[in-house]
Amino acid sequence: MKNPFFGLSSFQILAMFRRGLFYTYLSIYLRNFLNLSVTETTLYATLPMIMSVIFQNFVWGPLSDKFQKRRTFIISGEIIAGIGTILVWLIHHSFTDYYLAGYVIIIGLSCVEIFWSMSNIGWSALISDLYPSLDRSKIMGRLTSIGGLGRMIGIFFGGILYDNGYGFRNGDLFFIASSIMFLSTIPMFFTPEGGIIYAKNAKNVNFNTDNNVSERFRFIFFMFILSLIFINFGRNSIATTYSQFLVLDSGFNVDSLTLSFIANARSFAVLIIGMFAGLLSKKFGHSKSLIFGISLGIIALIITATAFYLSLIFVGSFLMGTSEVIIYASSYALASDLIPPKFRARFFGIYNATFFLSWGLASTIISGPLIDYLITIMNYSEVFSYQISFMVATIITSIGLLIFVLLHIYTIFLRKKIKKN
Repeated sequence: MKNPFFGLSSFQILAMFRRGLFYTYLSIYLRNFLNLSVTETTLYATLPMIMSVIFQNFVWGPLSDKFQKRRTFIISGEIIAGIGTILVWLIHHSFTDYYLAGYVIIIGLSCVEIFWSMSNIGWSALISDLYPSLDRSKIMGRLTSIGGLGRMIGIFFGGILYDNGYGFRNGDLFFIASSIMFLSTIPMFFTPEGGIIYAKNAKNVNFNTDNNVSERFRFIFFMFILSLIFINFGRNSIATTYSQFLVLDSGFNVDSLTLSFIANARSFAVLIIGMFAGLLSKKFGHSKSLIFGISLGIIALIITATAFYLSLIFVGSFLMGTSEVIIYASSYALASDLIPPKFRARFFGIYNATFFLSWGLASTIISGPLIDYLITIMNYSEVFSYQISFMVATIITSIGLLIFVLLHIYTIFLRKKIKKN
């Protein structure tokens, strides 16, 4: 297939439709229906993401690099995860104790993620295999944009279904999500397998048989990953508590449909800005684009933490989406330039870990316990407790920005020094 973008984009829109439909409302279901605490609700993202990172880095990444199979891993991961999702619902539905049923979902999704992570690591490596360095930021931005459209549709339909009684308990959203996983594998059959051989034949990369990396560049990659840990853990520490904050009776008290509109303000930003993320990187460079994206994320967190009007929540959500797509596109392009082709899957497992762990673990160790402590121990109001967690997220993200700015200055100095020599 000469142009693999159709297969990649079709897969992306279906995958993000499913995520928007399913995960936007799962936190509310665990908190308000199954009666888990704020910290406990974050575990549905934390434990699966821990399993994903472990298996991406120590199992699927090395195997993908050994066999140079990308598409095969994506298709296999989606099919197994789809079957697993149905099994999670069946087991959870058999429990009459709602509290235990919540933990069945958490543990079940963790088991599903073991195999789903095959798809994640294959996807990250495949894009770098198929496209040259200069095009990766543009392609990733466009794919993220198309994914934003899928997420918007998924969130909208999920809100309608959830408000009308077609939620999780009776399996409606489980079955739809699972069906989408199966369906998303179809376009991947029309996408190249990827791997080093494809990259060499297509002349997509400057293939280098010497994959040794100097200590200096190992240091740069390490500091880059460290900055992403703070950036992603900061901005994503509110990922599982954000919807809970918006539905608080003492706060904005939004219904599921309004929540879908707020979430879709973020998706709309991803859709629009994603089309121009590549141009931003091309004009200003990946590093400056990343700094700009992080700064927007910090502003979005501050607006959300201090908003007294629902209209400002929409503004904050839009800026979160803008920040998200710029960070994702520019950081991916930077990582792909640093990682040797032969070890793409393995090193992308490390890169992915900064994103995947932040979607759950950050809430479990930062915002969840903080909110529970302020409410139950300090007797602060629910609204104030959530707002404080947003401000803490701002501080953590700012630390990541500082680390990356210092790294950017260092690399500029290094290039000048090499050029003189």
